[in-house]
Amino acid sequence: MDKITEFDEYRSRMNERIFESDNLVIKRFFNLDTNAYAEGSLAVKTKEMIGLACSMVLRCDDCIKYHIGKCKEEGLTQNEFYEVFSLALLIGGSIVIPHLRRAVEYMEEFEKTEEK
Repeated sequence: MDKITEFDEYRSRMNERIFESDNLVIKRFFNLDTNAYAEGSLAVKTKEMIGLACSMVLRCDDCIKYHIGKCKEEGLTQNEFYEVFSLALLIGGSIVIPHLRRAVEYMEEFEKTEEK
């Protein structure tokens, strides 16, 4: 199984288990997140780029993978990805470098699946 499918399936499976708890606070938080990334004054593409940069600065690999996937859905080019990466590196400093490496590796997984 490729890394993208593995991540997506794990995320979906675990979110389903979390929602089974029927916890109102968790449901509201997830809903807030969904609504925050919806089309608004800012385009979804812009919001996803911001989410990706913030995730890199906060050093959350799962969030980075998620936002890379969403950015790919929004049609980001390789140059746009690298501009987002450069902003995250500038804001977060050298501690972001390991996450930058993993982000590039994950982004390359999408390129492999697009080639097939």
